[in-house]
Amino acid sequence: MALNFNNLNSLWASVMVETLAQLGLKSAIICPGSRSTPLTVALARHPDIEAIPVLDERSAGFWALGLAKASGIPTVLVCTSGTAGANFYPAVIEARYSHVPLIVLTGDRPPELRQCSSGQTINQINLFGEFAQFFSEMATPVARLEMLQYARQTMVQAWRKSLFPQCGVAHLNCPFRDPLPPNILDNSVDFLRNQIDPVLFFQNITSPTPSQLLSLHLPVEQWEGKKGIIIAGVDQPDNPKNYTAAIATLSQTLGYPVLAEALSPLRNFADFELITTYDFILRNSDSAEALLPEVVIQIGALPTSKTLRAWLQKDQIPTWVISPNSDNLDPLHRPTHTLSTSIEQISQVLSNNQKSHSDYAQKWQFYQQQTLVAIAKSFRTEPNFIEAKVAWLLSQYLPEKSSIFFANSMTVRYAEFFWQQNKRQIQPYFNRGANGIDGTLSTAIALAHSNNDRPCVLLTGDLALLHDTNGFLTVSQCSGSLTIIVVNNNGGGIFEMLPIATVDDVFEEYFVTPQLPSLEKLAATYAINYQKITDESALVSVLSNLPKQGMQLIEILGDRQRDTQWLKALFQIFQ
Repeated sequence: MALNFNNLNSLWASVMVETLAQLGLKSAIICPGSRSTPLTVALARHPDIEAIPVLDERSAGFWALGLAKASGIPTVLVCTSGTAGANFYPAVIEARYSHVPLIVLTGDRPPELRQCSSGQTINQINLFGEFAQFFSEMATPVARLEMLQYARQTMVQAWRKSLFPQCGVAHLNCPFRDPLPPNILDNSVDFLRNQIDPVLFFQNITSPTPSQLLSLHLPVEQWEGKKGIIIAGVDQPDNPKNYTAAIATLSQTLGYPVLAEALSPLRNFADFELITTYDFILRNSDSAEALLPEVVIQIGALPTSKTLRAWLQKDQIPTWVISPNSDNLDPLHRPTHTLSTSIEQISQVLSNNQKSHSDYAQKWQFYQQQTLVAIAKSFRTEPNFIEAKVAWLLSQYLPEKSSIFFANSMTVRYAEFFWQQNKRQIQPYFNRGANGIDGTLSTAIALAHSNNDRPCVLLTGDLALLHDTNGFLTVSQCSGSLTIIVVNNNGGGIFEMLPIATVDDVFEEYFVTPQLPSLEKLAATYAINYQKITDESALVSVLSNLPKQGMQLIEILGDRQRDTQWLKALFQIFQ
């Protein structure tokens, strides 16, 4: 617990960083620059904090996002003044909507050097607007004990605000006057050595924890005896096992079937039967009508499926949304009641009485089994190695307790359609807060670095990968194992599913936007192992031999038109 008394900035920054360490900070992502020097040095030299340098600020933002997703605690993100912080914007937006705790520290010039044409200076006050749930302009460092106490407590406040009332972004703008480096000595702070006992100064600095559930009134009387469903949607719980067990308790208590999105951990953790083929089942008007519920309990954000959303929206079914976050999770504007708590807390106050499966639940299971058989048959009879089959195979052959990051666009949709229920405890990750393709590679690399005791896979399309090629600059920082599986169909395959696909004069160039780079040459540029595979057995072989360390890129060539026609033909079977 050492404070740096070399000069005022070094002391100020070391107080900030030591406070964060006492609160539990483990990782910091640092972008190079001058004005943030005191923070960079303090973080880099702290023995209990892993400080990772990342050149590109946009990539750095998603690295921080990935680390925070994996750990569940805030990651610190540091940059210099000027446009550097603006490049954090996409990651900040994603963190806000996916409730990931980040503490952003932007270095800045002091007030007297703003708005006077001094170099590398922009207005950084409230730089991230509503996307940061906490902002503070730090005082310019002052050599007084009470001001160091202020710096300490501001860190405590930022840490707390990044976690409560929900996880999100805390932004501190940090102005520093010269001198910035620690090797320029300044005796102006020597007198403070006698005023500060580091042990006493940081005593009782601990991370706050959520208050325990004291009482919770559940509308069980409005749920019991009804035809109801539980929708386990897009969610990233801290403990997938406890989360899954809590949903199992609710399902067993009420006798409700559980419709589980692929981005929910349930498909990889649940030991009870789920409904995973709801998108196909509900495409048939007869089954959709027969399965209309009287009650919907929604946990987390709604699944991606437009078919499911249209079915839910058709009849204004009483809906209860369970989420500890304050966001409105009902884009369908149904008659919704929000229970502002977690499913884990709800399960603790439920009775242990297990209800037998109702006829309604058994009807769901009947359709589920029929649909699974039809999908498996369609895959077996298709001679081509279509891209839809990749997610289907991954769910069956990924190693136990491995991690997978799903890129957006068609990747998550294929996962929702075809990811099979298993008990392999595979940990899914994703950036579905804002649903963008930016930062895909950087987030996955950070997750692989955090989960370095198990293999990690990134499943992505070619455009999402190419959009973040600067992420490859951080390969040397990753101590884990990452296998990039990229389905290269030469453009944005998702647009083939949309009405714009028939507008021939603009479709290919302005929407699909095919790109020229060779992925093999791209991998060679960064000394990454590359392999192109063309059949199912080769993919299974790759999944059976994932490296324990390092990165590899597996390319699977897709055919946009062919694979889209296959998927549409499969949909027709169920209509």
